[in-house]
Amino acid sequence: MPVTVLYADGDDRTRTATAKALSGAGLDVHEAANLETASETLTTVAVDCVVAAYTLPDGDGLELFTTAREAVPDTPCILFADVTTGQVDTTGFEGIVAEFLTRGHPNAHDRLRRLIDELVTRRSQVGYPLPDHEETRLAALNRYDIEGLAAQEALDRLTELALRHFGVHRAFVGILDEHEERFLSCQGPALDPLAREKTMCTHAILEPDVMTIEDTHDDARFEHNDALDRLDIRAYAGVPLHGPDGAALGSFCLTDDEPRSFSESEVQYLQLLAGEAAEQLDLRRRLRAARGEGEHR
Repeated sequence: MPVTVLYADGDDRTRTATAKALSGAGLDVHEAANLETASETLTTVAVDCVVAAYTLPDGDGLELFTTAREAVPDTPCILFADVTTGQVDTTGFEGIVAEFLTRGHPNAHDRLRRLIDELVTRRSQVGYPLPDHEETRLAALNRYDIEGLAAQEALDRLTELALRHFGVHRAFVGILDEHEERFLSCQGPALDPLAREKTMCTHAILEPDVMTIEDTHDDARFEHNDALDRLDIRAYAGVPLHGPDGAALGSFCLTDDEPRSFSESEVQYLQLLAGEAAEQLDLRRRLRAARGEGEHR
C-alpha cells in the first residue's frame, strides 16, 4: 500500500505543486488548505506522515503537529517551510519533535519525498513497542542533557541501597534514548549500552507503576532474548522514572540471576527509590538551568 501523507499549506499554487510531485512519486497525498481541514482529515484518514507549511490561514504547522500527536502518536511530522529555523516560534510547542526542510532548497520536492520515505521506513522497522507520544518523550529526555547532570554519586548511593536491601544480582538506573538504553548507575556486574529491542526497560516504561517478571524464560516477550541470558537476567523488577511532565525517561531496575518474585512491600520500596532517582535527575537539570547553562535541546 502507498504511504499516506497529509499535506497542509494555505498557498494554493505551492500546495498543488508539492502534492503533484509527491503523488507522482507514488505517495497518497491528502491536501488541506487550512488547519481546520487538516485536523478533520486526521480523524478520518490513517496518515503515515504529516507535512505542513509553517503559516496556515487559521494557525500554523506546529498546531497541526500537536493535533497529530494526539490523534496518531509517533506519526512523523515535517515542517516544509519558506522561513528559517530561527524564524519559527516554538513557544508553547517545546514537546513537539518535527523535521524541518526549507522549500527554497534546490530539488526541495525530491528531498521532501526522500525524507518522508526515511521517516516512515524507520518507524515501520522498529522492533520493539513504543510508548504513546514517543517523540514527546524523547524531546523531554533531550532537555535533561543526561551526560552533563553530574548525578552519578547520588544515583550510585540509591542503587547501592537497592542492591543491599533486595540482595539481588544487579541494581541499576537506565535511560532509554531513541535506539538504546544507557546506564547511569549500576551496582553488580557492569552493563554496556544495550539496543532497545534487547532491553526489558523498553517494556517497563509502558507500565504506569512497575513491571515485575519472576522468570524471563516463562515470558513470551523475553524467552528468546539472548542478551538477557548473556547478562544472567532471570528475574526483573523495574519502575519507570518520570519527569515532571509525566514522560518516562527510563527505569530504576533490579535483576537477579535466578527466578524470584517480589513482594508488595518490596515493590513499594523500589518505587520510593525510583521516585528519589527521578527527583535527583530533575534537581540537577533545574540547578544547571539556574546557573545559566540553559536546557539541552
